[in-house]
Amino acid sequence: MTRSRTGTRVTVWAVLAVIIWLAIGGVGGQFIGKLSSLQKNDSASFLPASAESTKVAAEVSTFSDSTSLPLLVVVTGSGKLSTTDQAAVQKFAASLPGLSVNGATLSDYLASPQAIPIPSKDGQAEMVVLSLATAKIATPAGGTSPVTAIADAVHSAIDAQLTPTGLQAHVTGPAGYVADLVTAFGGIDGVLLIVALVVVLVILLVVYRSPVLPIVVLLTAVFGLAAAGFVVYQVADKGWITVSGQSQGILSILVVGASTDYALLLVSRYKEELHDRESTWEALRVAWRASVAPIAASGFTVMLGLLALTLAELKGTSGLGPVGALGIIGALLAALTFLPAILVIGRRWLFWPAIPRVDHRHSGDQLTVKLGWGRISAMVGRRPRATWLVTIVALLIAAAFLPTLRANGISQSDTFLTTVDSVTGQKILAQHFDAGSGSPVQIIAPAADANAIVQKLGSESGVGSPFIGLAPGQPAKQVDGKVLIQATLTTSPDSSASLDTVQRLRTDLRQVSPQVLVGGQSAQALDTRDAADRDLAVVAPTIIAVVFIILALLLRSLVAAFMLVVVNVLSFAATMGVSALVFNHVFHFAGGDPTTVLYGFVFLVALGVDYSIFLMTRAREESKERGTREGMLMALKVTGGVITSAGVVLAATFGALSVVPLLFLAQIAFIVAFGVLLDTLVVRSLLVPALTVELGRWTWWPSRLWRDEK
Repeated sequence: MTRSRTGTRVTVWAVLAVIIWLAIGGVGGQFIGKLSSLQKNDSASFLPASAESTKVAAEVSTFSDSTSLPLLVVVTGSGKLSTTDQAAVQKFAASLPGLSVNGATLSDYLASPQAIPIPSKDGQAEMVVLSLATAKIATPAGGTSPVTAIADAVHSAIDAQLTPTGLQAHVTGPAGYVADLVTAFGGIDGVLLIVALVVVLVILLVVYRSPVLPIVVLLTAVFGLAAAGFVVYQVADKGWITVSGQSQGILSILVVGASTDYALLLVSRYKEELHDRESTWEALRVAWRASVAPIAASGFTVMLGLLALTLAELKGTSGLGPVGALGIIGALLAALTFLPAILVIGRRWLFWPAIPRVDHRHSGDQLTVKLGWGRISAMVGRRPRATWLVTIVALLIAAAFLPTLRANGISQSDTFLTTVDSVTGQKILAQHFDAGSGSPVQIIAPAADANAIVQKLGSESGVGSPFIGLAPGQPAKQVDGKVLIQATLTTSPDSSASLDTVQRLRTDLRQVSPQVLVGGQSAQALDTRDAADRDLAVVAPTIIAVVFIILALLLRSLVAAFMLVVVNVLSFAATMGVSALVFNHVFHFAGGDPTTVLYGFVFLVALGVDYSIFLMTRAREESKERGTREGMLMALKVTGGVITSAGVVLAATFGALSVVPLLFLAQIAFIVAFGVLLDTLVVRSLLVPALTVELGRWTWWPSRLWRDEK
């Protein structure tokens, strides 16, 4: 077959590939936005069946026809509420069941048909409790969350009925919190993705100095996300995985960042080959073959690292595993099929105005010692031992602050970075009622021990108003010889004080009856923290093992694999230490989510090792001809610019998570952005090259490269 016929055939296949990806983008893109309808953001949906609070929730459902999610409206005035104020609240409460919500009435969503105002002891506030039936408030496919719609309807009723009378009212409680959380995640669908794409576009324009190529790379990311979004929606819709607002936002960021990184690596190698070959498709063939191993290794490392999250007990964490892995598959497929197809069709003109011409010059030879990466490479070559010693000491100093990181959970008031009604309402409620009102501790106990348990609860600090049954004054119901006992906590249900109280109650009440189970909102928060600690202890070693095995197979070296794993774990520790300083003393965050450390570990170890993979695969290639020392220094010069660009892109895309006003995502945004830059600019640029030069041919032990080099 002649060269022209081969080129024509390749072009035809390229056009066909582009058409297929256009179809994937058209179909799959619709499901990215639909994912929000499948989100589960309440802590109860995250916990495993083995959690004590989950067992209690199942038992509580047997005492009532339906379980409920409380929505509280706390009403205050300028002082003590007058008779007129109380009458206005009574009228408001009576009107709530008849409010229009999603074409129905609010009563259709209630577990209890009435909303009765409860006055505070100081007479300055009243609390209206709406019990939403959990079975009736599931989000319909492609629809709006009923909880959000209910909260909006109640807000409208407040504006219409209470505000004109001079009263202030706030929607709070567990349902109010969920509504505000859903609203906060509303930016996941559009704003977050747009911000990420715009940031990437600006960076690519600077990197490529071309108006066309950045658009091609962005299309690669968008089509990869569309393919991933379609599959994730189908899997989540069948209930096989749990999708939260966090995992949906991370999916978009992960795919955009990974796709762009893979594209940068392939395009950079393609541009190198264009300086050596007249035929663009031949240059692409060589570049694709040279790039596919590090890109695939990088992708599989991240995929398997994410899939290790399926070992987690928290469903939100385990759900992120397959969600993220499917996202990486989409990124890989787009980068290795759609992007090459466009490069074949566009040829050299995609690089306009800086079109690469044939000059048969090795890209590394074009970098002199006086230029950026040439200078860094020369410096590492002159003083490898001083370079790695100073770098390791600096990383160890940063890592020393890791124990000061606070990630034992945060209260509802600290979850949001903006003012929301549920937090404001909770603070006002705590001023006039027991702070745990509306979110009682729920205790399942043998009926024979009920009175003894109530008496014990009465002597516990932080606990008030214990009673047997679904509500005070109602006849106690027995199910299989068990009763439900409830008590209100005097502290906010999601505060650390309430979690400590629940932990103490579980110990003290089991001394009365070993069969006691303690649940409720505070217990859910406690079980979430305990599960997160367990998940970190199980998942982190698994990820380390997976990364080590992939590196050993890719580089055919146990020494190189061990070195890269150790330095990346050290980089993670240093990142978390710096993050602790920033969170505690710059941003003054109250704490952090229990899963923050695990999420940071997954992204920084699985993603951070990518840049070392890109560097070391090129170093191995160059070492075959030049020897380890010169091969590593040449690899550092050649890959310096593209890997740095890839790191900046990934850091910027994860930084875009900060547009969602939630503490957890803001912390993840900083941790990953800073950690990726640390890996890119320090670990990959200084530490890994210096250690490789110091080790010499032993870097490749026990491969043939180690044996052949003398």
